[in-house]
Amino acid sequence: MNLNSIESIQNVFSRMKEIEEFSGSIEKKFSEEIKKKEDSNFSKELKKEIQDIKQPEIPKEIKPEKISQLSKLKTIDEMIEVESKKNGLDENLVRAVIKAESNFNPKATSPKGAKGLMQLMPATAELLGVENSYDPHQNIKGGAKYLKDMLKTFKKKDLAIAAYNAGPGAVKKFKGIPPYQETKDYVKKVNSYIDELR
Repeated sequence: MNLNSIESIQNVFSRMKEIEEFSGSIEKKFSEEIKKKEDSNFSKELKKEIQDIKQPEIPKEIKPEKISQLSKLKTIDEMIEVESKKNGLDENLVRAVIKAESNFNPKATSPKGAKGLMQLMPATAELLGVENSYDPHQNIKGGAKYLKDMLKTFKKKDLAIAAYNAGPGAVKKFKGIPPYQETKDYVKKVNSYIDELR
């Protein structure tokens, strides 16, 4: 093999290397372009899919005044029925107490500060968890619970009615219906209303 042949072979290898490097360069550039295109398409598709997803409807918050309005959808008579059953009370007893206390006036206010249908004093209402004594449902709910507690404490209906009017302390002190004319008249009035309702 002469010198010219060796140089020719070297030239061939050199040319092949150049071609390989050029080919690699093109392939790399082509791959990068494809990747960019794929990334771009993926991004577009992803955005489209996200846009197509329906966001769940979040229920609007019910404001406190709306809750109060919801309770007014029921009649006072229905509220009495529900709360009486819940507390194991005679419905007519609850109606009679409401009749004697406020004559079914939800906005009634006594000179002493008792409020609503069952004339709850502020301290008693707070103890019973009543936030608005002028809300019929809240008032009846609290009043019925208080009446139930009085019956549980004193066992007898007349003593419970007296305690509702004069307070449990007075009934315990006198070991019976307190000798207050107002309370004695109140017990008679409530019993009279119960008889009328039967």
